[in-house]
Amino acid sequence: MKKLNKYISFSIPKIGKEEIKEVVDSLKSGWITTGPKALRFEEIIKSYVGSKYALSLNSCTAGLHTSLITCGIQHGDEVITSPLTFAATANTIIHVGAKPIFVDIKRETMNIDEDLIEGAITKRTKAIIPVHMAGRPCEMDKIMRIAKKHKLYVIEDAAQAIGAEYKGKKIGSIGDLTCFSFYATKNITTSEGGIVTTNNPDWAEKIRIYRLHGMSKDAWKRYSSAGYQHYDIIYPGFKYNMTDLQAAIGIHQMAKIHKFEKTREKIWNTYDEALANLPITLPPYWPDYIKHARHLYTLLIEKKWAGVDRDEFIKEMHGLGIGTSVHFIPLHLHSYYKKRFGYKKGDFPNAEFIGERTVSIPLSPALTESEVERIIKTIKKIIRN
Repeated sequence: MKKLNKYISFSIPKIGKEEIKEVVDSLKSGWITTGPKALRFEEIIKSYVGSKYALSLNSCTAGLHTSLITCGIQHGDEVITSPLTFAATANTIIHVGAKPIFVDIKRETMNIDEDLIEGAITKRTKAIIPVHMAGRPCEMDKIMRIAKKHKLYVIEDAAQAIGAEYKGKKIGSIGDLTCFSFYATKNITTSEGGIVTTNNPDWAEKIRIYRLHGMSKDAWKRYSSAGYQHYDIIYPGFKYNMTDLQAAIGIHQMAKIHKFEKTREKIWNTYDEALANLPITLPPYWPDYIKHARHLYTLLIEKKWAGVDRDEFIKEMHGLGIGTSVHFIPLHLHSYYKKRFGYKKGDFPNAEFIGERTVSIPLSPALTESEVERIIKTIKKIIRN
């Protein structure tokens, strides 16, 4: 009987003995919620991106939500963003009572078309949330100029962009606030988790308080060896804090980020070379002033050229033991947004073009050379068939 190949998941994290040892150390210490390791992780991130402050949270979603609150975004306001993003980007805008205003993307970058932003600004507009799609930075110079001209906040959705750079500046040090994700599939992980970076001390303190019920003192301050301290509820906050167990993983993931980047680049270049002659569209090149985080390797599948459409391709890949994912079906085509705001097909044609054809294939430092070769052979088999 022929041995079946092991299923290759879309994106699995690369966890080493260092992360495991640090988690065990936290468990043995008795301090497993937000504490010294979460603070240490924050120091590592702020040093890495070059921001003055970094606030750890339990998700990038929590980061977006608290950032909007911190900027005073509320009922009746509008926030401009991309329709080609995960739901959290727009959902958090709705959670604060504001309205997401979508601006179409550029097909070649999959990022918001910065040339269309100004035309979407009204007297209700309060902020712009650029989404660094797949790890490729948006054109931040123009976005920041527009924001300054119209007195708007810029909250970067950098869920996929840890390690990315724009004109020599790390993403995380450009906008007013930047939100990162460390979900299991991201370039570095804390299993679940996120962080907000900013240079504004007042915003940093506000997020620090909002992330844990609005209390003036978190558990580390209340229950550490310094002795119990009373707290005050300053804001109606949330349960958004990152635990030391999560941070323990992140500390060592960040120590490996440069190594991970080199592996992702090697796999990316292997895909570029091996798939170049197939009748599919590979990720576009980017200008020298951009450092791509290489979070997602996306293919655009057109049936009239490839012989299969995107969904057929996904089904066949799965049948042959390889996981894929879609990033993303544009938000304006999802039921809630259509019903709530009256969006319809045709409103954002570039986002729809990408959304109908895009598929992300495995890209992880945990992939072996043989797995990468198998992924390539499988893609060639499906497309050629």
